[in-house]
Amino acid sequence: MKTIKGIAIILAFLALGQVCSGLIGGFIPASVVGMILLFVALCLRIVKAEAIRDVASFLTDNMTVFFIPAFVGIMNQWGVIKTSLLGWCVVLVATILIVMATSGLIAEMIIRRTDKKKEDSHA
Repeated sequence: MKTIKGIAIILAFLALGQVCSGLIGGFIPASVVGMILLFVALCLRIVKAEAIRDVASFLTDNMTVFFIPAFVGIMNQWGVIKTSLLGWCVVLVATILIVMATSGLIAEMIIRRTDKKKEDSHA
């Protein structure tokens, strides 16, 4: 029953993201809007992390399955991509570096904040 509740919560936020994305013109993907809304709900403790933890863990453990459609799309468009392969590679490397730097900075910020809270609670 816990799994069904977790799936329902995630799907509800996906649907809410679809509605909000449509209202703002669709320039931000519905899944991204839904994820942001779920994040806000988790931060505000509207949704308890325990309610979606099992489903979220399953989804992240099997994330490679979600990349299959993207890979198929790339293979279908290979004729277009190969004409500007250098540009694609530059964008790919730049994107990877930006994501790595951003992830590292955010992780450091969270670690510092967590360490500060631990120090404050022990003082």
